[in-house]
Amino acid sequence: QVQLVESGGGLVQAGGSLRLSCAASGRTFSGAAMGWFRQAPGKEREFVAAISWSGGYTSYADSVKGRFTISRDNAKNTVYLQMNSLKPEDTAVYYCAARVQPSVAGRDTLYAYWGQGTQVTVSS
Repeated sequence: QVQLVESGGGLVQAGGSLRLSCAASGRTFSGAAMGWFRQAPGKEREFVAAISWSGGYTSYADSVKGRFTISRDNAKNTVYLQMNSLKPEDTAVYYCAARVQPSVAGRDTLYAYWGQGTQVTVSS
């Protein structure tokens, strides 16, 4: 079992930055690819970014490429999402998720564990 706790969300002006963190506990963080997803009001949950267990492979949604960076520190069981040049359309609840496999994936159905989410609000 894996428990995931996100932090770092908040209110920021357009053009600003935030760094989200996801602290994992439980045995299966080891070997797990991690991902970030988001869900805006009235919209379906969508893929944001993912990182392999080794950190050597990353994947991003087109909407965040060049602005967001996913990283991980396996010694601290933590994954990060650095968000720069934020836009109002980035406003959403951001969720951290863990796979049981080491490879990246963009489909939420491929993730076994989910955090409770952290709210990110970008004002114009």
